[in-house]
Amino acid sequence: MYNYYSREQQNAVDQLIKQIKQSIDGEYTAIKCYEKLARMAPNEQERERILEIRKDEIKHFTELVKLYSGIYGREPKPELIEECPDAYELGLEAALIDEQNTVDRYLTIADQSTNTAVKQVFTRAAKDEQQHAVWFLYLWIKNK
Repeated sequence: MYNYYSREQQNAVDQLIKQIKQSIDGEYTAIKCYEKLARMAPNEQERERILEIRKDEIKHFTELVKLYSGIYGREPKPELIEECPDAYELGLEAALIDEQNTVDRYLTIADQSTNTAVKQVFTRAAKDEQQHAVWFLYLWIKNK
């Protein structure tokens, strides 16, 4: 097969594919964990808030899968990258830390990318993740 990219360009594409795949796995893990946290929520208000956040994560997951498929030419196989804690308070704390770390990672990916679609998806997702971190912080403090 003829390669249209220089070695440097191919390395950048390979790195982007790897970053998108890691992001897909992170979103997939969050979706599963937030489903578990919603079941553990002590009241309907908290359950609904967590499910709203989960809905955003599903949207991010879907957009990332589209990016990955468009660049790589095949569907990813999402993997769980960590276990969700069994205790509600610990799950909230883990979620807020993960969300905040994800903001930084997504902004870095957006800043490094020259692809407009990649920039838009990661910038929008970073904004959502920041909002999620604030909500998880609120819930965590409320339940301490």
